[in-house]
Amino acid sequence: MKPVRSVAVALALALAACGDVAPLRPAPGEPLPVKPAMASVTPDAEQLLTPPPNARPERVDELMKRSQPRTADRFDLPPPDGGAAPAAPAGTDPEAEDPVQNDTRVSTPQ
Repeated sequence: MKPVRSVAVALALALAACGDVAPLRPAPGEPLPVKPAMASVTPDAEQLLTPPPNARPERVDELMKRSQPRTADRFDLPPPDGGAAPAAPAGTDPEAEDPVQNDTRVSTPQ
């Protein structure tokens, strides 16, 4: 069992050793990616590897110091009839004896 364990440890050490040795560059003879459509200049490798601010937004840890009332919102209005739900489904006659049924079952002839 010892040879298997020593091989596994050696493999793990070899894998850990092949990390970052030099800064990333394009392969010899290969150019950097083309200039983005709306960019004024072609970004270099360092700019391409730097994430934009919206990729890592800063955390806001500021707690509310004091409670503040909300400002009035002219669009925050109650329903016109006080919020009561309609008595019958839309499109039905409230005076009719047999209201429309929402039966979706398929009827088969007998």
